[in-house]
Amino acid sequence: MIVSVTMNPSVDISYHLDEFILNEVNRVAHVSKTAGGKGLNVARVIHLLDVPVTATGILGGTLGTFIENQLDRDGIAHDFLKTNQESRNCIAILHEGKQTEILEAGPHFSTKEKNEFLTHFGKFLKAGNIITISGSLPRGFDASVYTEMIRLASEQQIPVLLDCSGKVLEQVLKAKKAMPDLIKPNIDELNQLLGKKLHAENLDGLKTALADPLFADIEWVVVSLGAKGAFVKHNDTYFQVKIPSVQVVNPVGSGDSVVAGLAAAMLQGKSVEDIMKTAMTTGVLNAMETQTGYVNKAKFDLIFQQVEVIEMK
Repeated sequence: MIVSVTMNPSVDISYHLDEFILNEVNRVAHVSKTAGGKGLNVARVIHLLDVPVTATGILGGTLGTFIENQLDRDGIAHDFLKTNQESRNCIAILHEGKQTEILEAGPHFSTKEKNEFLTHFGKFLKAGNIITISGSLPRGFDASVYTEMIRLASEQQIPVLLDCSGKVLEQVLKAKKAMPDLIKPNIDELNQLLGKKLHAENLDGLKTALADPLFADIEWVVVSLGAKGAFVKHNDTYFQVKIPSVQVVNPVGSGDSVVAGLAAAMLQGKSVEDIMKTAMTTGVLNAMETQTGYVNKAKFDLIFQQVEVIEMK
């Protein structure tokens, strides 16, 4: 079983407007509300691949109940630590080909709640085979939460796939206390992490960057390159992964879908090449759909056969 962790889940609300006018009343005819957060996207895609998964994290209030009801509706197993604080909304206003986002910070947690969650997390280490940890931390928590989760999983020899960015990712990697088995920065996040200005076309530069000692103890570094696929370091071997050109409908959530594909393929014991091909396939499939964190499994084989993995010499 895969355990997908979302520490700061949300209700994602999308407002679709022909025109968004500041300082005026904007009436919305089409509204969608979904259980959101990067780890919940991961869990949804894993579930759609018919691979066993359980979603966890911290939820509270009426919004937390809404999220659980959405997961129940979709048939996704879940077991969250409950809090008396309200979970958050994240609003996207889609207008004139643009997207304006309003993101609530969410609840603020204490050391007591941190310890409660780590205890809650510990029970998944008996049944979990792979852990995915995705997204931002709630207020009051720092990178040590992720580091401790990775340490606990490592003690049980359970691989951890970590998908976060910015200072939190930097602090986890520089702490060197417990390292994830995989990280998945996109090219911008990699540049931020290393203080560089690399481009997707500069494969030699990417290879040199991933040879940085910061990544020495990480089995997989998967760098998302958008429409250009990915650049991957697996132990001491480097790969360019090319994806087919498709009609992109909604790329939001494709990174989470890549993580889902990686975790699912690893659980199924696929080869190194097929792990990369599966991950790119799920990322592409998500981009072909209107719904975030969604793939059509019926199209999997068609896209999978078009993904190309090239070992770098």
